[in-house]
Amino acid sequence: MSHEHISVTEDLFRYMRNVSLREPEVLRRLREETGQMPEMTMQTMAEQCQLMALLAGSIGARRTIEVGVFTGYSALWTALALPQDGYILACDISEKWTSIGHRYWREAGVEHKIDLRLAPALETLDAVLANGAEGSFDFAYIDADKANYGNYYERVLKLLRPRGLILFDNVLWSGKVADENEQDSDTVALRAFNSKLAGDARVDMSMLPIGDGLTIACKR
Repeated sequence: MSHEHISVTEDLFRYMRNVSLREPEVLRRLREETGQMPEMTMQTMAEQCQLMALLAGSIGARRTIEVGVFTGYSALWTALALPQDGYILACDISEKWTSIGHRYWREAGVEHKIDLRLAPALETLDAVLANGAEGSFDFAYIDADKANYGNYYERVLKLLRPRGLILFDNVLWSGKVADENEQDSDTVALRAFNSKLAGDARVDMSMLPIGDGLTIACKR
């Protein structure tokens, strides 16, 4: 048994994608269109989204939350994994970026599942909590401004049912979280968030070195 992680070379990554990625054509086209944008690095990688959809489906998720929509690629993966009456509370502030997603959501026949709220996510989450939705969601994905990860987490944890899942993207931040010489605000925020989550008895959690780092937390 190996105690070391395998190094994922470009050749090995291509092999993994060839034998494991099941990406519907509508998702591929959205990913490729987003890949032509200057902000392309904000898009969640396909393999992460496939894992997210698998997890949402495996727990029978019907009501989900997404904080940080960008062009809607990850939301489309999740929407396709939900039943016909599934619901995604999608939080973002950019009409420009999310309008790209709308085209593909409509084409895929899942636009009715996605409730896009164009407002600061904390305002949206607080409003939903104020309307009595605590404990009514099954699944959440957080990939937005890093300084607010802790704040998003606290709101989403209240909205989630017991044994519901929350996924957090970018938790390794290109490796900068492990380098104490890196003291920019996003790195410091992520480092603090990772430490907080590691010691939080309200959840079980696992951090995975997939993409830019993905943490999965399960509410106890």
